[in-house]
Amino acid sequence: MPKHFHDKLINLLKTDRRFIDDEGELVKAAVIDRAWQIDHDLVRLLLCEPDIKAKFFDEIEGHYIFNTNTFINYISDKNFLANSYTRFRNKIGLNIEDKFLPERGEVSLVWPYKDCVLEGGQTQEEEKRKEIFFNAILAQDEIDRLFDPKVLTQWKRHTADGEQKVTGIRRDENGTIRENLIIKGNNLLALHTLKTQFRGKVKLIYIDPPYNTGGEANVFTYNNNFNHSSWLTFMKNRLEVAREFLKDNGFIAIAIDHYELFYLGSIADEVFGRENRVGILTIIHHPAGKTNNDFFATTNEFLLVYAKYKELTKINFFEMTEETEKTFSHEDEVSRYKLEKLMRKGETRNARREDRPKQFYPIYVSRDLKQISLTKVDGYHELLPVEDRIEWVWSNSPSTLQEKIDKGELVPKRRNDGSIQVFFKRRITDYQGQRPKTTWTDKKYNATFHGTRLLEKIIGRKSVSYPKSLYAVLDTLKIMTDKDDIIFDFFAGSGTTGHAVIELNKEDGGSRKFILVEQLEEHVKICNERIQKVMQQEDIDDSFVCCELMPYNQAFMDKIQASQSSEALVALWRDIAENSFLNWYVNAKIPEDAIADFIAIGHGENGLEKQKKLLAELLDKNQLYVNLSEIADEDFGVSAEDKALNRAFYGNGLDNV
Repeated sequence: MPKHFHDKLINLLKTDRRFIDDEGELVKAAVIDRAWQIDHDLVRLLLCEPDIKAKFFDEIEGHYIFNTNTFINYISDKNFLANSYTRFRNKIGLNIEDKFLPERGEVSLVWPYKDCVLEGGQTQEEEKRKEIFFNAILAQDEIDRLFDPKVLTQWKRHTADGEQKVTGIRRDENGTIRENLIIKGNNLLALHTLKTQFRGKVKLIYIDPPYNTGGEANVFTYNNNFNHSSWLTFMKNRLEVAREFLKDNGFIAIAIDHYELFYLGSIADEVFGRENRVGILTIIHHPAGKTNNDFFATTNEFLLVYAKYKELTKINFFEMTEETEKTFSHEDEVSRYKLEKLMRKGETRNARREDRPKQFYPIYVSRDLKQISLTKVDGYHELLPVEDRIEWVWSNSPSTLQEKIDKGELVPKRRNDGSIQVFFKRRITDYQGQRPKTTWTDKKYNATFHGTRLLEKIIGRKSVSYPKSLYAVLDTLKIMTDKDDIIFDFFAGSGTTGHAVIELNKEDGGSRKFILVEQLEEHVKICNERIQKVMQQEDIDDSFVCCELMPYNQAFMDKIQASQSSEALVALWRDIAENSFLNWYVNAKIPEDAIADFIAIGHGENGLEKQKKLLAELLDKNQLYVNLSEIADEDFGVSAEDKALNRAFYGNGLDNV
């Protein structure tokens, strides 16, 4: 619409005091709210201007019908009222009800795109892992079919013997898909596509998202000035739908560094519930320290861990290490054992007499140290859990301790000063393993040796990816999954999570399955190559299925990013105008003066990137990929083979489309 139409509509709406703030600016939310209610005063106002009436009303036999959706879509568009849609674009602060701290006594932390959706399509990865994203922030009322399930295409099955055709989708007796999957496509849209089959069926989500570190180390660059807010929106959108995948006893583990740790924690608290935060682990992944800033040499990163429902889940213990096994240095006719002190002391809680009064009582030991009793015996030493005048407690209640006495599990010993100390036998057969600590320091977590170089060794060349240590992921799987679980990673990168699933299954005989989602073409190729080579090298009798969301407007997005000149972009613009889905407000006809203006933009600073952004804005983000509901539409050219495989994948879900 011409600018004068915008101005006329804005000025008309401003005549209603309900739609303006104290500064006389139009409040879009108030207008939209009244439009949903088909407010009579609003309708009368719009009818008083002929061109506005013609735009938003349909005439049927002399009666005018208010086209509510057209009006709301028009008002909601960010190009209609930029200062409303982005009224906080240059302000970040403590805010409540659109008034900042100097204006209000109450305070809340907000970010401008909190209630929006960031499509965030990755397009390439350059040196230093600088990932480029088109900044496609959509208001909720701009979204109609963005989250619809998509058609899946380019199906291939990979085994240790090579690539095969996919002839079907394997399911278990409950109807759950039991395939290792690698899905290429935008991860937000893939999440909404996959949830139809995997809602409530995933035990662990492990993700390593872009860290948004800023500066030279920035891995999340946007074409706007609101990098931090965009990242918050990006993560919130994905975590909200990710939660739907988790089983009631499931976990999500999110790798992150210190730049966004606090903010990510706040979002995750909101999505998963602060009460379900299991822990924040510190993993030493660069022991030598990375000197990439002016202050501390960074040696660690973090793993944020949440349960879906904390009361319904538990973590596994790590298996016994060789060092721990050596500590069981004694042996009797029952088993190997080690001696541990019966007196509990030095802990921060539950170790003092006032904490556990029932575990403070005397023990009687014969002078030759061969007999122990809980009742007083003449001539026996009386022992109490007291040291340095502090009253501690015994490790067990009297009844439990009596059982140990009867079984001969207590061992008194005399110290050098003549005093007596009592030990109990900790048997190797009763050892459950080592409870995981919140700091992981083992050298196997070194991301350089067991991530980057390990990947290079597997695929035989250097990679632009920066993978996690295989063992950091492997140990996460060990403590949070069981042998038959499904593990999901929608920031798959080079496929470390899939590799870890294969390794753990080989180690413990499990049948875990992985689901990986990745958008970058280069990374998808590395995932496929890596996991197939691991299966070959380890002689793994398993397979994985690779497919992708069938692109439509996304194909044009990829071409935009790949273009190297204004001339190429102009040619692409004509192709887009004829063969893509455009935003509803875009005129498909291209005036020649518009071409001249477009070329002129390319001659300015960062001109090519500005031109790319302009073309990306034309495309309807609801049509990035072919929606499943359009699988039979001949215009999209879905093959008979793809139709059959989509039916196998979606099952009954396709019948409802």
